[in-house]
Amino acid sequence: MSIYDLTVPSAIKSLRNLSSILDKGAAFADSKKTPMEVLLNSRLAVDQFPLTRQIQIACDTAKFGAARLSGVTAPTHEDTEKTLAELQARIKSTISFLESLKPEQFNGAETRQITNRFWENKWMYGKDYVPHHLLPNLYFHVTTAYSILRNCGVDIGKGDYLGQMPFQS
Repeated sequence: MSIYDLTVPSAIKSLRNLSSILDKGAAFADSKKTPMEVLLNSRLAVDQFPLTRQIQIACDTAKFGAARLSGVTAPTHEDTEKTLAELQARIKSTISFLESLKPEQFNGAETRQITNRFWENKWMYGKDYVPHHLLPNLYFHVTTAYSILRNCGVDIGKGDYLGQMPFQS
């Protein structure tokens, strides 16, 4: 499998599943006559980011990861989203960016030196970046968003997180 195959389709699927989970959160909030902002500001622990920030970071991880690996510039988002509609627009924008990428843009990604402003002048090769940072970080923030909604009482389960599977018969 190529770096593209390992990253872009997985990121798109995770973000689509996150979008669906958020829709279920909105339906739950509506049924309980609870403002969606209550869910968007919820967190699992006092020292953890709230749901809104988890969504922003999941999108950033996907788009900046793919951009670093492909050598293109990712779109920017100002992190000002306050509503579900704004967060869904960010997810949609991120998916659109990912869908615009072509596998050939990832040629040489395995040996590309990947850096991040948080790494204090350190770097990794793309082949190490994908399994050690990009995918675990993406899944961490999507899982945390899922867990926040689940903790709030939203009726979601593992199937919502995993989404449709490419089963063969």
